[in-house]
Amino acid sequence: RRLASGSGDKTVRLWDVETGACVSTLEGHGRGVECVCFSPEGRLVASSSYDDTVRLWDAETGACVKTLEENGRGGKSVCFSPD
Repeated sequence: RRLASGSGDKTVRLWDVETGACVSTLEGHGRGVECVCFSPEGRLVASSSYDDTVRLWDAETGACVKTLEENGRGGKSVCFSPD
């Protein structure tokens, strides 16, 4: 099992819940990360940042697969739809 966390240091970290070890650090946001969320199947992680972007990450490789530009309001919540 994994846990995702966002940080003021502009990163998203993925953690192994059982060991407490950080298994991946995702870098790419220009400002602090406010919200993170795993997709229902666990393949993607979404993160929102005060840099006015939402990023989608591959949860296995840590690669940013898509960047969505916000409208200048920064720091939004993210949530996947169930479908």
